[in-house]
Amino acid sequence: MAEQEKDGASGGIQVIERAARILRVLKENRAGMSLGQIAEAVALPRSTVQRIIGALMAEGFVMAGARAGRIRLGPAIADLAGQSRSDVVEVCRLLLTELAQATGETADLSVMQGAAMIFVDQIPGMHRLRTVSSVGDAFPLTTTANGLACLACLAPEEARKLAVEEWRRQGVDADMERFEARLARIRSTGLAYDLDEHSKGISAVGVAFRDWSGELYAISVPVPSSRFASVKETVETALLDAKAHAERLIAFE
Repeated sequence: MAEQEKDGASGGIQVIERAARILRVLKENRAGMSLGQIAEAVALPRSTVQRIIGALMAEGFVMAGARAGRIRLGPAIADLAGQSRSDVVEVCRLLLTELAQATGETADLSVMQGAAMIFVDQIPGMHRLRTVSSVGDAFPLTTTANGLACLACLAPEEARKLAVEEWRRQGVDADMERFEARLARIRSTGLAYDLDEHSKGISAVGVAFRDWSGELYAISVPVPSSRFASVKETVETALLDAKAHAERLIAFE
């Protein structure tokens, strides 16, 4: 009996692992995939994938896509992601407040969503001349401190793909070798910089971290370029401290 229970538990864990692999594959293919494509991507028999997809569909985690025979993530996943994001914003609010107090500058929290950084929270700085963005605003990846910080957390091939797609949309002819060297420096130091690249007259420093689900977030401090040099070291130290606290509070392994 004990052995049967052990086998049942082991089998249950295996099903969960397989379901997680399927959900991750579908996350990377938002337009949807056929059962055959999913089976090939996760290296499982089509019959096994079909059985797991059926269970996930019953719970709303996956759904039929717009194209016949396609499967895509369902509304239950969005509900879970929304709750997770609310939790991250709540946990990081104190960190942003402390960061703004330590630097005197605005502190931003953003999440990497698809091919953009979406602002989800902000604590304004104490200077009369300060930078302010609205929650919900979308910013590019390759010319912002928060976007670069998140790109540096990705596998090199994934970061290259996102960068090339953004450059193509913007009509930019950039040097990939130089860009990859820049990402390597960010991985080494943990700090990403935007020096008048996204908006003239505004410089910024950013750090990135993952939440419980593996979603990428960034904390950044934008500063009017006219005073950036005078606060740069203070901002760097405070950001690295905020990153360490975020990783402890929102542990992801």
